[in-house]
Amino acid sequence: MDIVDAVASRYSCRAFLPKPVPEKIVRDIVERAARAPSAGNLQPWRVYAIAGKRLEELKALLAPRMATELPKGEGVEYQIYPNPMPEPYRERAFTVGELLYQSINVPREDKAARYRQYARNYEFFGAPAALFFARDKSHGAAQWADIGGYLQTVALLARGHDLHTCPQQAWVSFHRTVRSFLDLPDNLMIYSGMALGYEDPAAPINGWRSPRAALDDFASFDGFES
Repeated sequence: MDIVDAVASRYSCRAFLPKPVPEKIVRDIVERAARAPSAGNLQPWRVYAIAGKRLEELKALLAPRMATELPKGEGVEYQIYPNPMPEPYRERAFTVGELLYQSINVPREDKAARYRQYARNYEFFGAPAALFFARDKSHGAAQWADIGGYLQTVALLARGHDLHTCPQQAWVSFHRTVRSFLDLPDNLMIYSGMALGYEDPAAPINGWRSPRAALDDFASFDGFES
């Protein structure tokens, strides 16, 4: 797949087919993604890939807790969003949430239905494979950026295999459970999860796309020739 097409077709998929993803494909993606930029070549990412019975074990651990522990879960190890959230970021977050729930006909006032959909995060939206990205607690802003670049590279390489992904920072809310399940070393912390698999094209929740700001809203150009 052309890289331009990969970027254009990438989105956060929230309904997957049960078709398994071969381990050799996941290994290929994870290995090739290590060409992502890395300040000082620290390569600060650590990846945990799970599927099959192992994936089902994690889902089973969390399933009984969904009705009583959402949305806060176990708390978070790092703040995902600024608080308070200034504009235009607040409006962007609000809009994407409304579009998501509109796609599955869940009104704002139906909190129970919204929580049920949110709980799908912890089922990886039915994906047959999952990745967790971890970072060293001692690392700083540059290494956080590196891991974000690595995660994006994984998502784009997945498109080359006709796969889709959904990055899931929602897993940070159950970081203690994930830490224990993956037997994470004390020096590491979870940065994000990611669902990986083949999209369900018939699922309404996959039929919309988050809007992006106009180019002139976030970029300027100076000194170029026509």
